[in-house]
Amino acid sequence: MFAASPESLPEQVRDACAWVAARAGSVRIQAEEIPAYAAALPAPPDPPPDPILDLPGADRETRGAFAICLNAVNFGSGWWPTIRKRPGHSGFFTIAAGLAERFREIGAWSAGELRNLTAAELAPTFGQDPGHPLMEQFAASLNDVGGHLETDHGGRFEAAVDSAGGSAPALAGLLSGWNAFADVSTYEGRRVPFFKRAQLAAADVNRAGVADLSGLDRLTAFADNLVPHVLRRDGILRLDPELTAAIEAGDLLPHGSPPEVELRACAVQAVELLAAARPELTAAEIDATLWNRGRERRYKSLARPRSRNTAY
Repeated sequence: MFAASPESLPEQVRDACAWVAARAGSVRIQAEEIPAYAAALPAPPDPPPDPILDLPGADRETRGAFAICLNAVNFGSGWWPTIRKRPGHSGFFTIAAGLAERFREIGAWSAGELRNLTAAELAPTFGQDPGHPLMEQFAASLNDVGGHLETDHGGRFEAAVDSAGGSAPALAGLLSGWNAFADVSTYEGRRVPFFKRAQLAAADVNRAGVADLSGLDRLTAFADNLVPHVLRRDGILRLDPELTAAIEAGDLLPHGSPPEVELRACAVQAVELLAAARPELTAAEIDATLWNRGRERRYKSLARPRSRNTAY
C-alpha cells in the first residue's frame, strides 16, 4: 500500500524514478537528444470517442465503473503473445473491447458481483480460456475492487471518485492503496512506486467525464513496457548490450529485477525531461503520444521488453 499522502503520489513516483535513473547501470537517458526530440513532438490531438471503448448513453456510475474496472485489469502485456486476440486488435484492445461489449450489452457489475467473480465467469468476457493465468489474476483484481467499493464507498464507483475531492493525484493515491492497483518495486533497497494503472485510471475518469479533476498536469508518465520501447527505438534510451540481446531474443525480464525497474524508471524520467523542454505539454500527454506512436508498424516490428506481472 502507498504509505505517503495520497495527494503526493505523483511526486513520490517522480522522485523515485529520477533517483533510479541517476544510478541505472543497464539503461541510460541520452540527455543530449532531449531538446530536438521534444521540439519535434506533436501537440496532443483531441481524439474523438473510441468506437471500441465508447459507451453511448451510459450514466456517470457506469462510466466510472468502466474506467476503474478497465484499469484494474490493464496489465498482462507479457502474456499478450499467448492470448487469443481479436482480428486486428492488440492484446490490450482485445481485453478492452471485451469489457466494453460486456458493459454495453449487460451493464456494469455491482460491487457484490465484482467481489465474487471467478476466472471461469470472467473468461467469456475476454474471449479467453478460463485456465489462462491472466483470468485468475484479472478476477482477483476485480474482486479487490468490489471489496473496497462495498467496504469503503457504499458499493458505488461514483462515491469512490468523489471521495478524492476533485483531484486526479488524490484519486490515484486512493486507488494505490488497493491491491488491484499495487505497483511498487524495490531498487538498491529503496521502494520505487510507479502506480501506472492508478494514475491512468484517474486520467480516464476525467476523460470519460465522470469528474472534472484538477492536477492532471502533475501525473507522471504511465510506466509500462511500450513507452520505453519507443524511446529506445527513437534513440532517447540506450540499453547495454546484454539487456538489448535479452529483449531481442524475446526473453522475459523478471519483474522487479534491476534492468526491468531501470527501463520503467528511465522512461518516466525521460518523459519528465521532455516535459521540461516542452512546458506546454504534460507528462501524461507526452506519454499518450509515445504510446500511440508505439502502435505503428515500425515499432511493432521490433521486439519490445516483456515481463509477466500485474503492474502493466
